[in-house]
Order: sequence, then structure tokens, then C-alpha cells
Amino acid sequence: MERGDYPRWESWSGSNAYHIERMMSFRPICSANHKDSRMMVFEGENFTGRQWEMCDDYPSLQAMGWFNNEIGSMQIQSGAWVCYQFPGYRGYQYIMECDCHGGEYKHYREWGTHAQTFQIQSIRRIQ
Repeated sequence: MERGDYPRWESWSGSNAYHIERMMSFRPICSANHKDSRMMVFEGENFTGRQWEMCDDYPSLQAMGWFNNEIGSMQIQSGAWVCYQFPGYRGYQYIMECDCHGGEYKHYREWGTHAQTFQIQSIRRIQ
């Protein structure tokens, strides 16, 4: 979560897929440089297929030129990012950091314990 007020539980998770009324744990984001965030997304697993370098916030990857609603793998070169299942920063959220996994996420199962799909449709930097 970024700095700000969160008066309702819906604003914590960004999803109505599951109901969360309290937070159970917190951890700091370990990225060294939030201002110069860069990542590369790939069409296929293990960094294969078409690729796209990102350095900004993208509320809709398809509207910005990505050709489908899935990402097979990604390399975080600097900074930290939140990837969302749906456009408009909605749905399941995955924190991606250059300091975790060596910045390499070869398969969606490395995105987090609740990751069940390659579907990523919006991405933004953590600043």
C-alpha cells in the first residue's frame, strides 16, 4: 500500500474476489531505487516470445500496445512494481521487486502464493 487513507476494506485489496476486513502482516518493499523503475515483460515463460520494456504506469496494457491479456514472464531491472489482473489496477495484485528472485520471474507461479493465471492487464510503479 502506498501512503494515503484507506477508510474501507475494498481499497486494501483492489478486488471483490475475496473479502478481507483486516490485514494480518506487513513487509517493506526491498527495492533500492523507486524513481528509476524499469522492467521487461515477455509473451512466454522463461523470457521467450515478444517483449516490451516498461518504465511508466500502465492502466491498460492492451490500450498501450501489449497484444493480449497475459504475460508469461518478466525481468525487473530496477524498482518495484504492482501488477494487476485486470485493467484499471483491479483484481489480484502481485508485487514484483528487482531484489527478489534476482528480479527474474520466469513463470506466474513465482509471482506470489495466490497466483493462478498468467493474466496481467495493468501495471504501476511503487514510488
